[in-house]
Amino acid sequence: MAAVKYISRDKLPQWLAALAQDRRVLVPVAEGDGVVFRPYDPAKEPIFGSDATAPPKSAVFPACQELFRYEQTKDAENPDKSTLELIPNLEMPATVVFGAKPCGARGFLIFDRVYQGKKFPDPYYKAARDATVFVTMACAKVENTCFCHWVGSGPADPAGSDVLLTPVGDGYTVEAVSDKGAPLLDSPLLTDGAAKAAEAEAVKTATREALGEAPDISSAPQALLDAFNDMDFWRDQSDKCLSCGACTFLCPTCYCFSITDEPAGLNGRRMRSWDACMHFQFTLEASGHNPRPTKAHRLKNRVGHKFSYYPTLHEGLIACCGCGRCIKSCPVSVDIREIVQNAVARSKA
Repeated sequence: MAAVKYISRDKLPQWLAALAQDRRVLVPVAEGDGVVFRPYDPAKEPIFGSDATAPPKSAVFPACQELFRYEQTKDAENPDKSTLELIPNLEMPATVVFGAKPCGARGFLIFDRVYQGKKFPDPYYKAARDATVFVTMACAKVENTCFCHWVGSGPADPAGSDVLLTPVGDGYTVEAVSDKGAPLLDSPLLTDGAAKAAEAEAVKTATREALGEAPDISSAPQALLDAFNDMDFWRDQSDKCLSCGACTFLCPTCYCFSITDEPAGLNGRRMRSWDACMHFQFTLEASGHNPRPTKAHRLKNRVGHKFSYYPTLHEGLIACCGCGRCIKSCPVSVDIREIVQNAVARSKA
């Protein structure tokens, strides 16, 4: 087992400043009514201890990303001919995402299987993933929207993290949970944390117990398939949904995107931007046909993908980290937990 280190809370700014000397460091800060990840600024105090409004996925999978630029050059001897040069944008800055909750980092387990697959790996995602280290903070309290334990996770789940901090007294224990994270523990600001290890384990245990027992949703994949053609069921589940897409844009595991070209004369660039399956245009075909014409169809796809289709393809891994953002930030309080349980209940009726 790797050695446990300790850092007092008042030394965190020094550690962040040291990390920021040779890399980009993203921390959660207040912005408007939300908390988002922004480059570390000593003048802005980070907000640690509560979940950020937006997950840290944009550090690796930006909301809007230039994939490459293209430049066309006309042949001076034959204007009908031109050459096309593609200039990929694969330079990713070394980055530390500091202060996310474990559930936010766990979302990359879902991404990795899609974007780092053996058959069609995504070079942009891989470059960013390799360049990014996640320092997460174990939860010391839970909210009524938290359900990480439903999906095989927990408030101190190290999966997806590289370094895990656990709040103890006036500071944090610091553990490297991946090879990428180990070098960050070499800082002289960190001291031996062996004496704090038992207290850290007690915090983890207490937080997990505060969540209570998770319901059995092992039958959810089949239950959702059984309800696939029951549009009355899905209309009931989606009645209050606005199709605003907030749930998808704030989700740590949603990875859909659209591609657009932005021309400027003979030159231009190709952009990748987040997209949302809850939007009508997401599956709208050029013919005008839409295979998911109503919000009931779209909500069926969203819930089915996370709790049925993805787990079926990926060895039972649920494409949801249980962070509760989609519940907390939904303007009409659509609760994905309730939908899954309703599908399970329907299958047993």
